[in-house]
Amino acid sequence: MSVAAPQSSNSPSDPVVRTSAGPVRGSREGSLAVFRGIPFAEPPVGARRFAAPRVVRGWDGERDALAFGPPPPQAGFFGMDGSARDAAGHDWLTVNVWSPDPGPGAGLPVMVWIQGGAYVIGMSGLPEYDGGRLAREGGVVLVTFNYRVGIEGFAQIEGAPANRGLLDQVAALEWVRDHIRAFGGDPDRVTVFGQSAGGGSVAALMAMGRARGLFHRAVAQSVPGTFFSPDLASDVAAACASELGLKPTTADLSSVDPVRLSGAGDALTAKLAQRVGSWGKAAHRRIPFAPVVDGDVLPVTPWQALADGAGRDIELIAGHTHDEHRLFGLIDGTLGQVSGEQASAALQMYAPGPDGPRRYREAFPSADPNELYELVHGDWLFRMPSLHLAEAQIAGGGRAHVYELNWPAPGMGGALGACHGLDVPLVFGNLDAGQTAGLIGDGPSPEAETLSARMRAGWTAFAAHGDPGWPAYDTTQRLTRLFDSQLAVAPYPEELSRLLWEDHVFPALSMVRRPGHE
Repeated sequence: MSVAAPQSSNSPSDPVVRTSAGPVRGSREGSLAVFRGIPFAEPPVGARRFAAPRVVRGWDGERDALAFGPPPPQAGFFGMDGSARDAAGHDWLTVNVWSPDPGPGAGLPVMVWIQGGAYVIGMSGLPEYDGGRLAREGGVVLVTFNYRVGIEGFAQIEGAPANRGLLDQVAALEWVRDHIRAFGGDPDRVTVFGQSAGGGSVAALMAMGRARGLFHRAVAQSVPGTFFSPDLASDVAAACASELGLKPTTADLSSVDPVRLSGAGDALTAKLAQRVGSWGKAAHRRIPFAPVVDGDVLPVTPWQALADGAGRDIELIAGHTHDEHRLFGLIDGTLGQVSGEQASAALQMYAPGPDGPRRYREAFPSADPNELYELVHGDWLFRMPSLHLAEAQIAGGGRAHVYELNWPAPGMGGALGACHGLDVPLVFGNLDAGQTAGLIGDGPSPEAETLSARMRAGWTAFAAHGDPGWPAYDTTQRLTRLFDSQLAVAPYPEELSRLLWEDHVFPALSMVRRPGHE
């Protein structure tokens, strides 16, 4: 079945590419051909609400691909919910392509970006994710896309498949496999890269049979260690539905307006502190959604899957920033304000093993409460999960490169150091656009421009031929790329933390106490 394609004025010089659903007309932006808002799946609304993505129907005539598609429903953080409300239409599942040479014979390496946002926010149309500079200067075809987040994408709903957000990502990668040659890309040289929840998604995709063969290299930036067990995910979904007086079933939730449903998720998030007794670390960190280790879509955690060899045919870069938690300290008001009691509570909650708090204090004897608080939060949430992903990859017979971003960004008075999210503007080269540009400061310095160029060169070289410009990691030398004002290769710099977490296994987070026993 076909539908009429949306039309607008166009120029004879505009690039046109034929997809299986119909031809799409993009625009020329300098030396690039750019296509925005191409549907890769049917809108997941109406009868398809909470369903796995379905291949998009065809359209008649040329479809203009000039504007980003509407984002999926968003949580109410950083004004993202307003952006979603203001967007028209339900074509939540769309891809965007930047190509230096849109033609089937170009054979350029392909980089597919998966944005982060704690699995509750995220849209590909943000200015920080503009792929123009990376595609133009790196000689790659750059792809971004939207996927469902929050309740729509990750709530454990009875009658619906788990991990719909991950299934959307697989569907986008299938679209890339089937179409990217026509846009100038090589479907046999596809690299997925993502940061934060996007990095966690990259890790999950490496563990998923459904994604096998859809990409060949992966860059996992600041991988969160938060994956949920079915019991925890089900209880969170039940609590969300109860905000509306409903049950967590497709029958009850399918007719609820998406904006209202996102609001129920926000209402629950605001009360997560009340759930620490039953949801543990997830509630303490205000994390209501994460990929679910359901045994089907995601059979096991990424660390177990990679250690068992699931990623041995995929080349991997994994890494993190030095000061991962500092941004969150600014957001929640704890930056520089942590008391001894708060530091002790954080160590008790997150340090590995029964003697974890003591071992942290012994490993960092001069650390004050602020430093201990930052260290244990950053290690648990991002730094050690990222390192362990690389080590699991090696244990499973694969290859991994490791990096740490150490450059102390000058934005916001330099208070945030090399914080979470700093890698995004540096990797894309968008140093003065989007929210993340605030970390760089006004008027990007020559130092920032140089560091960005070096990171972009590493990422695009890896996508092209698998060598980012520094040695592969091993568990003897532990050589790591340090991204700072001066590049260096050195043994992994967070050795004290590594030793503290050496024997830790990152399991799926489960219920601390069963419902009814609080």
